Amino acid sequence: MFHVMFLEPRIPPNTGNAIRMVAGTGATLHLVEPLGFDLSEPQLRRAGLDYHDLASVVVHPDLDTALGSPALAGSRVFAFTAHAERWYIDIAFRPGDVLLFGPEPTGLPADVLGDARVTERLRIPMVQGPRSLNLSNSAAVVTYEAWRQVGFAGAQ
Repeated sequence: MFHVMFLEPRIPPNTGNAIRMVAGTGATLHLVEPLGFDLSEPQLRRAGLDYHDLASVVVHPDLDTALGSPALAGSRVFAFTAHAERWYIDIAFRPGDVLLFGPEPTGLPADVLGDARVTERLRIPMVQGPRSLNLSNSAAVVTYEAWRQVGFAGAQ
């Protein structure tokens, strides 16, 4: 299935919501340290409800370790930024793709966006004015589109 990756997430409820989302889609959530919270924080647990045991969550010490992990070998990496030209709906997603999102509120830094391992930078369209969508909402929008494209494999 798909790999949702949060680089240095800072807001516990966003990660809790993402845990619930990956439990419902069969995706894996990769959290790249440093985290702005402890994984046992009540806010995170409350947002994830009782889905923690149903979700696949992997914590990595840094981005190099995450992208170099055997589970991601050969994966395409799509970095999401409000500054990209191409929309996420223009991609034919495949199982195994990595959907990479940056920390709140700054987004992915330039060195990550320019990393040779990033296959492409993508954006989620919005009306003019807001600077970005909520992290967990962004991840859900893209994950569900990717899953839809593969026929909701594994859904009941």
